Amino acid sequence: MKQSVIATLFLGIVFFFAQKTETGASLLHPTINYMLVFYLMLSYLIERLMSQGLRNNREKFVQFYMTVTVLRLLLCLVFVGIFLYNGVENPHLFILDFFALYLFYTCFEIWGIYRKLRAN
Repeated sequence: MKQSVIATLFLGIVFFFAQKTETGASLLHPTINYMLVFYLMLSYLIERLMSQGLRNNREKFVQFYMTVTVLRLLLCLVFVGIFLYNGVENPHLFILDFFALYLFYTCFEIWGIYRKLRAN
C-alpha cells in the first residue's frame, strides 16, 4: 500500500505543478484530483484482495487475479459512467486522462504483483 500512496502523491505533485502551466492545464481535466483519489482507493482494495488471494489458495491465483481485474474494470466503468451521466465538461479530455491513469495504475499493479510472486 505504501508504494501506491507514494505513486499517487508523486502524480498529485506533478499534476499540481502541471496545472500551474498553460500547457499542463489544457491537458489535465479539472476532475483529475477525483480520479487520483478513486485510483488510490481502488489500488488499496485491489492490494487487499490480492494479498488475501495469495495467502488462501495459490493454485487458484490466476482465476482470482482475473476476477479482481474484471472487478476493477467494472468499478472504473461505473466511475466514468457516473461522471458522464452527470454531464462532466469536456468529456473527451476526461476519458483520455482517466485512461492514462488506468494504464499507469494497471502497470503499477502488475509490477507489484510480479514482485510479490517473484519473492515467493
